[in-house]
This record gives sequence, C-alpha cells and structure tokens, in this order.
Amino acid sequence: MYVGAMKLTLRAIGAGGLKDKRKIVRAILDRVRAKFNAAASEVGGQDLWQRIELGLAVCGNDPAFVQRQLDEIGRFVERLGLAELADTRVELINLKEMTWAPGAPDEWAT
Repeated sequence: MYVGAMKLTLRAIGAGGLKDKRKIVRAILDRVRAKFNAAASEVGGQDLWQRIELGLAVCGNDPAFVQRQLDEIGRFVERLGLAELADTRVELINLKEMTWAPGAPDEWAT
C-alpha cells in the first residue's frame, strides 16, 4: 500500500480577514473532497489571515496512481483561483506488506 501526503501552502488573495480566509479554505476543501477521494484538512496558519496550509492524503496500491492523484489535486486547487499557490511538498510512503515467517500459518487465509 502506498500513501501520498501533500502539503499545499497558499496565499489567500482577496481575503480581508480571518472570516474571509475561512470561507476560502472551506470552499477549497469542500471542492477537493467532492471531486477526489482524498483526505483534506487545514493543517497550519489558522490564525494568519493571508496564509493557508492544507494537508491532503491519498492511498492506493500503485505509486504512480497516488502521485498522479496528488498532482491532479494540486492543479485543481490552483485552477480554482481562490488562492495563490506558494509551495507544494509531496511525500510518497510505501507501507510494505507484512511477511509471514516461513512455515507459519497465515491466520487471514481461510
């Protein structure tokens, strides 16, 4: 299983305060969740009205698929035009399958 984590740092263009920023964040997160099967949350900068930090995660059994999904999400957020993309960080994690000791019974197989 592969897990892709992405942190997007955005600048809230047009936000005049925290209330405006929260509307932008909510709109971005709602649209990402509606279009993609991804976990998404604001992960930093909650008290800064011009800075948005979003964390997103996707999992799957193909690393290329996971990477493509994250790339697509990043492009989608940028195309929304609600905030200016300042930085993107992506990490792909391989959670290897559990291997059984030779000759040990597989408790899951029945």
